[in-house]
Amino acid sequence: MPGKITLSAWPTPVEPLPRLAAAVGLDPDDLWIKRDDLTGLGGGGNKVRKLEWTVGEAIDAGADTLVTVGAAQSNHARLTAAAGARLGLDVVLVLPGKEPAAGSGTGNLVLDGLFGARVVWAGDAEPAGLADAAMEVCDRLRRAGALPHLIPFGGSSPAGARGYGEGGEELRAQLPNLAHVVVALGSGGTMAGLVAALGEERVLGVHCGAVTRPAPIVADLAGAVAHRRVAPDALRIRSDQVGAGYAALHEPVLDAMRTAAATEGIVLDPTYTGRAMAGLLAAVREGVIHRGQRTVFLHTGGLPRLFGHADAVRRSVAGLRPYEGS
Repeated sequence: MPGKITLSAWPTPVEPLPRLAAAVGLDPDDLWIKRDDLTGLGGGGNKVRKLEWTVGEAIDAGADTLVTVGAAQSNHARLTAAAGARLGLDVVLVLPGKEPAAGSGTGNLVLDGLFGARVVWAGDAEPAGLADAAMEVCDRLRRAGALPHLIPFGGSSPAGARGYGEGGEELRAQLPNLAHVVVALGSGGTMAGLVAALGEERVLGVHCGAVTRPAPIVADLAGAVAHRRVAPDALRIRSDQVGAGYAALHEPVLDAMRTAAATEGIVLDPTYTGRAMAGLLAAVREGVIHRGQRTVFLHTGGLPRLFGHADAVRRSVAGLRPYEGS
């Protein structure tokens, strides 16, 4: 298909979560997980579905270099670097902050380095400043004779969102009687594709604080994929798990991470999937999600972010319990 490449094996599995369901007051068959953390490429995660389309566009355009932006611990940046390595394309990542001291990088930065990405550190740049810096990088690459292709923040473009239009159809075929799909809402493309495929009423996005006003972004992207108007106020978005901000560890999120890990051996990260699970658990407590409704948690990956989040690492290690038996 023009504009699309293959970067993983599909479909990703769906698995029941009976112990977690019981722990939160649901029936054993009510709660399922869609394992898009198992997409294989570069440590896995939801961005692979988007990159099949956005990198496909780059290849169609004859690009030899991928340029993208993100937070310093960006899953999207890490997987863009992995896709470039897989396909023989150069990758330049434009990230906020300063270059870490030698040997001190953690989390996704470790993998960015392994995949051979080059990094432009943009200091205190806000999202608009990152986008401007990325455009400047593209201009410099062209002057040097390269053919760059700019992939937007989070891979969230109409093309990228098509990946989750496909993901939503895949999920519908696996579990036809869905009532709710709960997903982390970051740059918007993942939720948008799911809304296009499954409808506004089935998708619950848990805002993670990555963008200021997510609803118009999701509505525009979903409308582009579905070829219909999607009203921002028709979307189901929870904003109660942002806490002190995108980079901060929110206490209910840590509780949700511990609950998922202790009941099912599922590892979540403190920025995206942990917030999504906290939102799901809050929805159950409030009765928004209740017994008898088939609910799917979309695991979007992001394990390396856990190891790049100093507060989450410290609090998790503090939970180790000594053995006090005889």
